[in-house]
Amino acid sequence: MLPRSPWSGMLAGLVGGLIAAGAMSLTHKALAEKKPLAEAGDDATVKTADAIMRTVLRQSLPEKKKPLAGTLVHYAFGGVMGALYGGLAEVVPRAAAGFGLPFGAALWLGAHVITVPALGLAEPPTRQPLSGEAQELGLHLLYGAVTEFVRRLLRGGAW
Repeated sequence: MLPRSPWSGMLAGLVGGLIAAGAMSLTHKALAEKKPLAEAGDDATVKTADAIMRTVLRQSLPEKKKPLAGTLVHYAFGGVMGALYGGLAEVVPRAAAGFGLPFGAALWLGAHVITVPALGLAEPPTRQPLSGEAQELGLHLLYGAVTEFVRRLLRGGAW
């Protein structure tokens, strides 16, 4: 095992978070092909990208750029959250207990259930179909586990 370093942990968490965001996206796409969920309008990542565009550049996000912008927001958020988690896991090793599943659950609760609806970026989970919310929880658990797997792989951690 490598010596503890918050910066190295953050870098490992960043890489893990980016890979995990990709795994989450691929799984979501595969699940949507089997059983599409009805989605009205832009998702939270696209709304976030549009808000950034309006604030920084004082213009709306063009329709043709929305898929790319939403993807960039998704990966940026996944990378940043992974970096924070990786740094925390170096300082407080107990944070990595449960192989990233508690991290994924906390992210689902904090971001998907509380923050995104509070910012008006999506309807609250109580107004969504249970199957869709179960899928979201599962995707966030996958994100947490993949982030932790990559973090441990890069940091030489115990399995």
